Amino acid sequence: MRTRWLMGLHPFKPGFHPAKQGISQGDVVRKWSDKFVIGLTGNIATGKSVVRKMLEHLGAYGIDADALAHRVIAKGAPGYLPVLSTFGGWMLNENSEINRQKLGRLVFSDPEALVLLEGIIHPFVSQAIDLIVKRAPQRTIVIEAIKLLETDLVKSCDSIWTTFSPERTQLARLMGKRGMSDVEALKRIRMQPSQAEKVAKASVVIHNLGSFEDTWRQVKAAWRKVIPPSTDTAPTRIRKASHGELAVQRGRPGDSQAIANLITQLSNGVNPQTSEGVMAAFGEKAFLLLKLEKKLVGLAAWQVENLVARTTDIYVDANIALPHALKVLIAEVESASRDLQCEASLVFLSPALTRQAAFWKELGYESRNPTSLSIQAWQDAVNESMPANTTLFFKQLRQDRILRPI
Repeated sequence: MRTRWLMGLHPFKPGFHPAKQGISQGDVVRKWSDKFVIGLTGNIATGKSVVRKMLEHLGAYGIDADALAHRVIAKGAPGYLPVLSTFGGWMLNENSEINRQKLGRLVFSDPEALVLLEGIIHPFVSQAIDLIVKRAPQRTIVIEAIKLLETDLVKSCDSIWTTFSPERTQLARLMGKRGMSDVEALKRIRMQPSQAEKVAKASVVIHNLGSFEDTWRQVKAAWRKVIPPSTDTAPTRIRKASHGELAVQRGRPGDSQAIANLITQLSNGVNPQTSEGVMAAFGEKAFLLLKLEKKLVGLAAWQVENLVARTTDIYVDANIALPHALKVLIAEVESASRDLQCEASLVFLSPALTRQAAFWKELGYESRNPTSLSIQAWQDAVNESMPANTTLFFKQLRQDRILRPI
């Protein structure tokens, strides 16, 4: 029987009930009483990160606990030496960094090894999450964690959301996006607890079957039902900021056609876009729109992951003074990035924009080779996000770091 809004696959269950998790009311410790916390979980390749990004578009502050876990074991980070002393140095690469693929193959083949690794990583991740949540200005927080229900973090969540995808969809994503063989992908999928277990414990289930539009509708509907009115406010970074005659505002999925038209036009057809393609891109990034008297004249495609801002595309109409337009866009990118507690801003520039070297220096950016970045997480961000035929320009936004080396 179909329900009204979740494609007939699972009814909506308002509110998170600790008793369903085997937690008594007396055991629930609300560490962040001034926040409304969504715990977002789901098995591998079920679209957790896409849903987190959608919640960020709606006003939540997003935290990727799994990305923080990667940072914990980076060279110089708190978990690096404990992992080496537990598992040995055979997993190090030529730069003395832990090869996560080697480590993953070990722990996903040996449940006891996985427990040992989690015992090292989880306390550091919990400390980092606590600090980030307390510093976040947003009232609604979404914490994405594949092991949410197995840790004490679940006790601090007001609502538990789970993503669900059929096994064949998981398999296709792991093989297509992560380059796994079908044997390796199936092994990863079947080592995890049954999706049914997570669905049974969730207050919201999002069925991510491949259509961005359908997933977006589910997330918006759940947001309206779950988020208390007192915390349902637009995030500080979604605003319209005026700079003389130019204004910048956050793009919404409803702007997809206008964004597609602008990119197609300003790239002279070299990078043709469709409304559907831009809609899908909203699952990974945000668009800051540059307007002149309500006319769209430029944009920056921007995303934040793991406390690192990445600006992957910049387009400006040739009739607009380029230095001023860039200054306006980058000012808003940095302002939004600081709202999200970012440590660094990475801007990937086309050859034409790279020629504005003096301008970028004035803004505090410098051309960098990715290997020259001192923090492994920053290098990882470059490797994950840098488009082909672009040059990296780097600026550190703050000196203090969430995971300081010991």
